[in-house]
Amino acid sequence: MRVVLADDERMVRTALRVILDAEPDLEVVGEASTGAEAVPVVRELRPDVVLMDVRMPEIDGIRATEQILATLDEPPRIVVVTTFENDSYVYDALRAGAAGFLLKRAAAEELVQAVRLVARSDSLLFPAAVRSLAAEHGSRRTAAPPPWAARLTEREAEVLRLMATGLTNAEIAGRMGVGPATAKTHVASVLAKTGARDRTQAVIAAYESGFVSPR
Repeated sequence: MRVVLADDERMVRTALRVILDAEPDLEVVGEASTGAEAVPVVRELRPDVVLMDVRMPEIDGIRATEQILATLDEPPRIVVVTTFENDSYVYDALRAGAAGFLLKRAAAEELVQAVRLVARSDSLLFPAAVRSLAAEHGSRRTAAPPPWAARLTEREAEVLRLMATGLTNAEIAGRMGVGPATAKTHVASVLAKTGARDRTQAVIAAYESGFVSPR
């Protein structure tokens, strides 16, 4: 898996590179020190995963994430990296399309696992933390349910609720008593009907619409 690092601190980029390049299936192929640098670097190198600092000069990680996702037909998975987990910037980055977030104080094992997990797109990265962010920074609208809610079948609605808890496809299959292929099909249908790019975006939409409560 090819990885690009975007962080304005050289020491952080160096530490991340050392950890990731030590893994046989991971390779850091490029770096950027600002959000403005990150966008063309990602366009040129086409990595599988980008570790994006959420607070950078010129263009922050939120805007860089938006630009990357808007201009590439097959964009990479983006994980925002932050010092503070309960940060409105992190939630805005998730809403902008980031697949998850990682704390800078995370252990090396957590970093490696996070990169592999988002590349596989099989489950939600740190679901409890995403739920907490949604509760703290998400909208408090009391409007009618979104149009996509009525299009979900009963099974798909159940799948979305299970996705919000962070279950993998295999775990969803076990909970519902169906085969893994059936669970994967249900997840794909949920993403299509909610208009979500990935699991994180579907869960954010579920929280913000009130379909699932983050509390």
